Amino acid sequence: MPGAPPLPRLALEPTMSRDGFFDGAWWPRSHHVLAELPDLITALGAHLGRIIRVGLDMSAWGGVPRSVMANGLMVRIGWFTGSDATLSITRGFQDHFLLLVVPPLTEPGAASSAMAGAAATGNHTPAAELLMPS
Repeated sequence: MPGAPPLPRLALEPTMSRDGFFDGAWWPRSHHVLAELPDLITALGAHLGRIIRVGLDMSAWGGVPRSVMANGLMVRIGWFTGSDATLSITRGFQDHFLLLVVPPLTEPGAASSAMAGAAATGNHTPAAELLMPS
């Protein structure tokens, strides 16, 4: 479809068993929250249901607002520091998912490998190791 935005580069752990450290991975195209998050939230909502909050490391993103509109709904954005390679998704009370965030300028082969590792069932590899150049 001409003019349609590209789909988010997203890989989710197929069983959603939540046995691993990560529940999947996301490879944004930029560091612009308002350009990236709405499509991600919409895509995640199709798999997980209503997303009510996204938590991200403020230092890794430009111009972080308090909320963002996605799929016609307002989603709150929470901030934390020290882990720019993760993004937390809250679906409901104490119902959290953790995604590895692959930096936008990562080489495609390395990004694919990191995403596959984070989306593997029972993954326990830390973000720094998944993102380490091979």
